Amino acid sequence: MLLKQFYAQSLGHASYLVGDEKTGRALVFDPRRDVEVYLQAARESGLRIAYTADSHGHNDYLSGIRELTEHTGARVWASAAGEYGYAHEPLRDGQVVEFGDVGIEVLHTPGHTPEHMSLLVYDRAAGADVPALLLSGGALLVGDLARPDLLGGDEQAREAASVFCDTIQTKLLPLPDGVQVYPTHVAGSLCGGNIGSRLSTTVGYERRTNAVLSSVDSAEEFVRECIRLDNLPAVPPYWRRMRTQNMRGVEPLGLLTEPPALGAGEFQQHRDSGAIVLDTRRPEAYGGSHIPGALNVGTGAAFPTWAGTVLPEGARTLLVMDGPADLWEITWQLLRIGYPLPTGWLRAGMTGWRTAARPVESVPQITVYDLKERLERGEVRLLDVRQPSEWNSGHIAEAVHVTGAELPDRLDEVPDDRPLAVTCGSGYRSSVAASLLARNGHPAVLNVTGGMTAWKNADLPMNG
Repeated sequence: MLLKQFYAQSLGHASYLVGDEKTGRALVFDPRRDVEVYLQAARESGLRIAYTADSHGHNDYLSGIRELTEHTGARVWASAAGEYGYAHEPLRDGQVVEFGDVGIEVLHTPGHTPEHMSLLVYDRAAGADVPALLLSGGALLVGDLARPDLLGGDEQAREAASVFCDTIQTKLLPLPDGVQVYPTHVAGSLCGGNIGSRLSTTVGYERRTNAVLSSVDSAEEFVRECIRLDNLPAVPPYWRRMRTQNMRGVEPLGLLTEPPALGAGEFQQHRDSGAIVLDTRRPEAYGGSHIPGALNVGTGAAFPTWAGTVLPEGARTLLVMDGPADLWEITWQLLRIGYPLPTGWLRAGMTGWRTAARPVESVPQITVYDLKERLERGEVRLLDVRQPSEWNSGHIAEAVHVTGAELPDRLDEVPDDRPLAVTCGSGYRSSVAASLLARNGHPAVLNVTGGMTAWKNADLPMNG
């Protein structure tokens, strides 16, 4: 049996290829939308992708299920407990599927979502009738469990957490300690509040170290621990759209055209017609000089989360990049979360824009020492856009707290009676937020470089 893991750091997402050398067939579990990585891995191993499945209807990215079937003709499996809108073979709890030396036992593991399924995998070639590994989806994570609060209000979250408690007790904890656990939600995912940095674990290790599992003997305590909102990250706005599309079936992308390089004049025409300028440079570069109205989401591990936070649904984008080499990485990050191909990108970057005598704006970058002095003089207000757990671990007394994920819906709560300094952990998220505020007409915004990390390192006063 062959197992290969694919880690998309920007989504905190892992997907898997399980292959059988005897028959040359393989399963791809929880595929992302850019499926070439699976095709290449199968090709290099002499395998044919014959099956594909999602553990559940995902909230955080668009599934590659239908894209993969378009390329391979693979049979689609899905939980029999789910109401999927695409053609599939329903798998029921306890059902066993065999291909060659690979055995798959289906476990219905609700809690994160009602239809959630995990796959218990046996390696028949090893000759032992014990499972080798668990493709756990969101049922069991490294040091955590996936959040149960994504599909409704507080009451629905409590009900889901109660179901989750039963799943843990009856389906997962009875498994042997040595079973390797490979989750879908891994480091970087917002589907948990305390996901560890390792990309796999074992049932035995989690039994002994997972803090959430320690409360499983008391259903009431387990539910409280599962839905602790002060521990869970705020949900990005684009997540509201992902599950519906995934349950319905994501339309295949087909042939992708190359987003064109645009001169300043063409770029301006598209901007004037409603396309949004997405500046993907670092905060310092954006702050120094940018196209008026541009949103700043720097390339890197957090790009899709924050692009999906500040871009409206279906937004047409115009890219400003450090260089052309970034084009397809950024494009795929947008496609994975449901945005169309970029309309184009600015040829020669900001140098080309400035030398074409086009207007520019800036967002002043201030140090934590500048911030402290301005707060003491009453010259600025302060907005902290960090996650709830970060805020609770310590914050500046004068700060107003609105998480970055909630900011697009709460812009009217942001003070505008004087210049507004924005802070986060390091200066990245605050630059995203500052660009959103500036685009929406806030009269004066400043970005705090180094954020709360710099504030703490400077031993400046904090609450909490």
